[in-house]
Amino acid sequence: MAQKPEQKFRVGNISATIWNNESKKEGKINQFKTVSFERNYKDKDDEWQTSNSLTINDLPKAMVVLGKAYEFLALKQIETEASA
Repeated sequence: MAQKPEQKFRVGNISATIWNNESKKEGKINQFKTVSFERNYKDKDDEWQTSNSLTINDLPKAMVVLGKAYEFLALKQIETEASA
């Protein structure tokens, strides 16, 4: 079964996805989040592909989606700390 993302931000063909993860060390479960980003494009055969490489024109869009991901995580952390 595929893992579902917690949140996804997209600007055009660039997206950033927030994932929930956990690891186990010395019997203790540690939960943490990671962020992945990708660029979607059509190849010479008009088939959709994904890449983690960016062109110079992709950089502003990548900055926006990664900034939104950071904002989402930072605000969620503040909410968690406030309710504790």
